[in-house]
Amino acid sequence: MTKPKFYFLGCLVILIITALLLITGSSILSLPLFDGSSIPMGTPITWIGLISLPLCIYFGVSSFREPSRPIYKYLGPILTLSLFASVLWVPISYLLAGNLSFSFADKEGFQGGQSAMKWFWGYSYGVVILPVFLLLVHCIMILVRTLKK
Repeated sequence: MTKPKFYFLGCLVILIITALLLITGSSILSLPLFDGSSIPMGTPITWIGLISLPLCIYFGVSSFREPSRPIYKYLGPILTLSLFASVLWVPISYLLAGNLSFSFADKEGFQGGQSAMKWFWGYSYGVVILPVFLLLVHCIMILVRTLKK
């Protein structure tokens, strides 16, 4: 098994486990990270899942690693940007919420308030949507190439 396939399978397993935990609303997500911690397990689990999504695409689609067409010279760096955005998800979310449980309140001021919550959700959705969009573009390009033949 080649290294990219091995990394792809590892990222895919992490992504599936994370997605299942988030979709089912598992109680593991709300447990403290360690005794006496106010950080829920959901924070690092979600973070690892968000990082695994662009990595899964990167290792699963060789065109993003080794551009075969000119368009991938643009899509590859955008996927890398998506990876950086997912790595920065916790620090940016912490700056928005003011805590690592990412809870927001109805209060004055930006940090931890309702407007910061809107930014948090927008950023969180964007971190997921961008790599999925790139994968969709890749799939459409394969479909168009197949239909031309």
